[in-house]
Amino acid sequence: MCGIVGILGREPVAEQLVDSLKRLEYRGYDSAGVATLEGKHLARRRAEGKLKNLEKRLEAEPLKGTTGIGHTRWATHGKPTVNNAHPHATDRVAVVHNGIIENFRELREELERKGTVFHTETDTEIVLHLVDDLLARGNKPVEAVKLTLGRL
Repeated sequence: MCGIVGILGREPVAEQLVDSLKRLEYRGYDSAGVATLEGKHLARRRAEGKLKNLEKRLEAEPLKGTTGIGHTRWATHGKPTVNNAHPHATDRVAVVHNGIIENFRELREELERKGTVFHTETDTEIVLHLVDDLLARGNKPVEAVKLTLGRL
C-alpha cells in the first residue's frame, strides 16, 4: 500500500520526508521518492526497493528544498522501477498518487494524440500531464487541479 507525506519547512526537508516515509514502511512498497522545490524549479530523487536505497541516493545527490513531497509506491500500473517511482514531475508540477485511475488508458490516448510524451508506465503520470497542460494554458494551480480531478 502506498504512503504520501508532505512538508512545508524552513530548513531542507528531504531527510524529514524520508523519516516520515519510514513510519509507513509497515504498509509495504516497492519504490520510493521525494521531490522538493529548489528555488523556482523542482528536483526529485527516486529509488526502487527499500528506503535505504533512496537514502543512499540522497546522500550522493542531496536536495536543499524546504518544501517537498514524498511517496512510497506499491505498483498497480508499471513495473517497480526507478522510472515508475513517484513523484512524477515536469518543470512546474510534481505529483504523487495512491489508488487506481480507472480511465487512465482513455486519458493517456487523448494526451498522446495531442503530442504528450509519457516517461512511465503508470496511471499517475496522467494527472501530471493534465495539470501541467492546464497551467500552461493560464489556469491557476488550484483551478488546474480541480479541472483535472473532474476528468479522473
